Amino acid sequence: MSDHSSIQTALDQAVVDGVFPGAVLAVRCKNEPVRYFCAGRLSTSPLGAPVLPSTTYDLASLTKPLATVTSLVLLIQKGQCRLHACVAEYLPDCAGSSIGSVTLHNLLTHSSGLPGWRGYYERLSQDGTIPSSQEERARAKRALLNLIRSESFVYERGARSLYSDLGFMLLGLVVEQSSGQPLNEFFADHIVGRLGRPRIQFVLHEGLRTFLDGANERNGGVAPTEIDSWRGHLLCGEVHDQNAGAMGGVGGHAGLFGSVDAVLALTAEWLQAYHGRTSILDPNLVREFTRRQDETGVSSWALGWDTPSTPSSSGHHFSTQSFGHLGYTGTSIWIDPVQQLEVVLLSNRVHPSSRNEAIRDFRPVIHDLVYQEFVGSG
Repeated sequence: MSDHSSIQTALDQAVVDGVFPGAVLAVRCKNEPVRYFCAGRLSTSPLGAPVLPSTTYDLASLTKPLATVTSLVLLIQKGQCRLHACVAEYLPDCAGSSIGSVTLHNLLTHSSGLPGWRGYYERLSQDGTIPSSQEERARAKRALLNLIRSESFVYERGARSLYSDLGFMLLGLVVEQSSGQPLNEFFADHIVGRLGRPRIQFVLHEGLRTFLDGANERNGGVAPTEIDSWRGHLLCGEVHDQNAGAMGGVGGHAGLFGSVDAVLALTAEWLQAYHGRTSILDPNLVREFTRRQDETGVSSWALGWDTPSTPSSSGHHFSTQSFGHLGYTGTSIWIDPVQQLEVVLLSNRVHPSSRNEAIRDFRPVIHDLVYQEFVGSG
């Protein structure tokens, strides 16, 4: 049986090559125990402690499938949301605007017509002050909704797919309106709480010190990202995404922090449901949400999840039924339900600078290596 040392060697070399200061990779294949591979340190400037399996990372856009999409599936199961309903049904302020007629399905497949990104944070908080109360966060979200509502479409709805943070900001607000709870509270109560409280959460400004102290007590620590010129300091435990920061650390597109085990706790629910086994999620919905929606092959998007394309960050071997997602900070999930293979990579490749994009080439290489080691040559 392989000792998988080639995977450890590849991670160690990635640190030497400057792909990231450190990383943790977790692999679960079928019913075998999780295998962990750690390399490097939490930071290089200043020099941080060694990365451990318990290290907490800014998950960035993994927030989209893990928090927002999982929440939507639960709400659809309860009859509180409908996949093909229009945004205006849940966000009445959007009635009469172009965005009001967009469906949740459009937002989940990134085919709404919305632009991919806007720097709203500078208009929500010019001096980098972060909302630190429920009232301030609610005010910021109302202002954000007004900004998105005034956007012009950059392409005809449904004509193509353009990965859009704006669409998932709206979906986060839909979760809140449908559930009657802030997204962070719904996620904590209905997902994290039901899974035995794995260490994954949104970090509010007023809870930052408690969060950091708790992570340090477990000896894993929190990996910092980079110095943010808007906030004026090195970010550690504060969401890297500035728009999410301006919303108080909670957005449908970004904001989650977690350990690799916590991410695996959620991916397990998706994989279990996919195979019709016990899960908090409905199997039929999971199969629909992880299925590529564009039958023409132009877009690789499922519903909030991505599927392998050519080329793919998942490498060359993951099956066409696979689903996954990337995070800007250097995180990723890929799940192959055919092989019952889950691969989670957490890193802070944006430290000390987000200009470092070496992870683009590393991701497919490491996934090919993992597949070959745990499954075979394919």
